[in-house]
Amino acid sequence: MSTPLLRVRDLTVAAHGDPIVRGISFDVEDGQCLGIVGESGSGKSLTVLSATGLLEAPGLTIGGSSVLTDTTGATEIIGASRATLRGVHGPRVGFVFQDPGTSLNPLLDLERQLTEGPETHLGMTRRAARRHALELLEAVGIPDPEQRLRAFPHQLSGGQRQRVMIAIALACSPSLLVADEPTTALDVTTQAQILDLVRGMQDERGMAVVWISHDLGVVGQVADDVTVLLDGTAVEQRPVQEIFASPRADYTRTLLAARPTLGDPRPAPAADAEPVLRVADLDVSFAVRTRTGTRRIRAVRNVGFTVPRGHTLGIVGESGSGKSTIANVLTGQVRADAGTVRLHDADLLATRGADRRDLRRRVAMVFQDPFAALNPRATVERSVSEPLRVHGLATGPERTRRVADLLGQVELPADFAARYPHELSGGQRQRVCIARALACEPDVLILDESTASLDVSIQARVVDLLLRLQEELGLTYVFIAHDLAVVEQISHEVLVMRRGETVEQGPARAVLSDPSHPYTRELLAAIPPAEPRVRSSAP
Repeated sequence: MSTPLLRVRDLTVAAHGDPIVRGISFDVEDGQCLGIVGESGSGKSLTVLSATGLLEAPGLTIGGSSVLTDTTGATEIIGASRATLRGVHGPRVGFVFQDPGTSLNPLLDLERQLTEGPETHLGMTRRAARRHALELLEAVGIPDPEQRLRAFPHQLSGGQRQRVMIAIALACSPSLLVADEPTTALDVTTQAQILDLVRGMQDERGMAVVWISHDLGVVGQVADDVTVLLDGTAVEQRPVQEIFASPRADYTRTLLAARPTLGDPRPAPAADAEPVLRVADLDVSFAVRTRTGTRRIRAVRNVGFTVPRGHTLGIVGESGSGKSTIANVLTGQVRADAGTVRLHDADLLATRGADRRDLRRRVAMVFQDPFAALNPRATVERSVSEPLRVHGLATGPERTRRVADLLGQVELPADFAARYPHELSGGQRQRVCIARALACEPDVLILDESTASLDVSIQARVVDLLLRLQEELGLTYVFIAHDLAVVEQISHEVLVMRRGETVEQGPARAVLSDPSHPYTRELLAAIPPAEPRVRSSAP
């Protein structure tokens, strides 16, 4: 048998003596894609980053063996010197991480970030590296690459930034590409494009891929073999087809069952509920500076909808479709150019002064990233009680009791009030954000991609929580998301947006089972199927 490209044996990682990765072994063959799957905290990233020499932190002890064998030779990565690792990272192993916004340097244009690796590792001249950068941008599907070379990361969409990250990772033609949750925060169509891109580049270049993800649905579309991790231990390692067809570990079955899939619509609600939120003829534009002056871009055009009490409106669409702009208008963060937004009988856009302040607290918002939404220096009690302090709704012991009640509503123990955000899991942090949003007893809760950054199993539990809270408290939801399977689980009605306009609107069951607009059908087609993809060229 041939020598694997990457051979990992008995890998261990300990933090100050406490084991967090326990004796994991796996092989990655040339041209193969290995999926590493598990929830947050399972050790996925720690395992792969340790095996590729990218993990270094005070108090960490890494043991075992990880040998990279390619045309350059065989290199033991565990315990290797920094000089050795500099020769591995880039030329032999490329990396694509979850958030391209933090992985790309905001102060450097794309040309400098794309040419740095080839100039440093391959000895290319600036002119040759620039030509190479153009070829890479074209290969990963960036339009007008000549102009984009002078662009900065903030001038690109999320999907374009991730394509640039892939181009940078491939700049030195590595033998192995490590993709760590590269599609988690992307909308379904962009996710499908990135999956196709990586598969195509893998087949074209013959490189191996290690794909880290919490979503078995995504892994099923790229991987040949899968390693399932739980608490730093490999509980199952088998070909992807076998994992899907007959999982052996209970944990693997739990991950498979947690995947949101279409075909289970929420029952239709009562039709006689009073309207709580009514939006009509909403228009929003933003001023954008260009080289020729300032021009206005219309982000939302003539959008309208009505949400009855206790109902959920799901708003779906790609990044840039105008979904979050609507949420920002509803919460007063963005001013509309035209239209009306009525909460019961009051106009949210026209009300001023104390009446506006009182009205605004009746609309609350839960954001996508719970870690960024919470003050890292504030305890849970301080974060949850902040709306109570701002609006003067509770003081002293009454406020403390109210915080305990809110934590109980979102199924967190009362003693979590003394914790800080870094002491909580992602799902726990999002529950804290929901508790804070409920503090002022709002009529409408805006959920802006509130489950997008969560593991599929945690996502399912948060959706169950939202459904229970809606039933118990009579809440009205505006649920903004790009995942149509999750939207179907929670929404009664769906509004599909594209480029700021409504392209389709109606009951969730009708829109998602028999869409009338081609764009809606495109979104549905982009959802990873329930069964894994069969690679004809798989080893």
